[in-house]
Amino acid sequence: MLLPTILPQLAPTAADPRPVLLAVAGPTAVGKTALTVALAQQLGTEIISADSRQFYREMRIGTAKPTPTEMQGVPHHFIGSHSIAEDYSAGRFATDALGLLAELFRRHAVVIATGGSGLYLQALTDGLDELPPVPPQVRQQLQHELQALGLPALVSELARLDPVAHQRLDLHNHQRVLRALEIVRGTGQPFSSFHRGPAAVAEAAQRPFRVVKVALSRPREELYTRIDQRVLHMLAEGLVAEATTLLPYRQHNALQTVGYQEIFGYLDGLYDYAEAVRLLQRNTRHYAKRQLTWLRRDAEYQWLTIDE
Repeated sequence: MLLPTILPQLAPTAADPRPVLLAVAGPTAVGKTALTVALAQQLGTEIISADSRQFYREMRIGTAKPTPTEMQGVPHHFIGSHSIAEDYSAGRFATDALGLLAELFRRHAVVIATGGSGLYLQALTDGLDELPPVPPQVRQQLQHELQALGLPALVSELARLDPVAHQRLDLHNHQRVLRALEIVRGTGQPFSSFHRGPAAVAEAAQRPFRVVKVALSRPREELYTRIDQRVLHMLAEGLVAEATTLLPYRQHNALQTVGYQEIFGYLDGLYDYAEAVRLLQRNTRHYAKRQLTWLRRDAEYQWLTIDE
């Protein structure tokens, strides 16, 4: 099951006897769960989820959490570990996951981390830039402006105040745009000025393990078909009912995302059910494209194509 190109990289060497974190990334619906469970069974190890939405126990259907049947007895960590009422950042996740890895590496030479949230995987494997604290009212004001003015207005402000960050960031991801503007407004300095670069961050992180990075892909039409089918499956499983229970938390960062925003619009009467389905499928495909773009920025990922 484990491809011969990857297996030799997981063995300790005399030059580097450290344990290995196998990071398996890829877009939504590519098949990360099935593959990583099979790998974990082959290696006799455990899985750390680095999916920024699967942390929340109340968000089951819209995050496509693996079921007990899909897990096949393989221990999974950080799935349903937090309440939607909590704020859980990439930095906090990295701190918690590093603590857990110290324990897991006492039992396993290799541990698998997987998820579609590139920032959370990066936080674990390489560390993050240290950003200064910002008063919470700055974020609150930006959230208000996002609702009142829309994302394009904030993107324009970012282009004016920090053109470097404007070039680097995924401008369709409102959380990234808000975070950049939050730093700009809160500190009076460009967000990009705090970016030290991957090499400097990784050196500062000084991880006590080696990292092997694998990114999964599929032919585009095949991936899009799987995405469309997944959306229909979520709806059949009760996504609308789940989103209804989450309405009191709709301003939470974890819900400002594909899979719930489209249903919230339907519940608000902005469009009918058929349009909600169309938007869900379209926006999930766009999200997958953004995930792939993020991963391709990291030259350390080894790309593997999954064949049906």
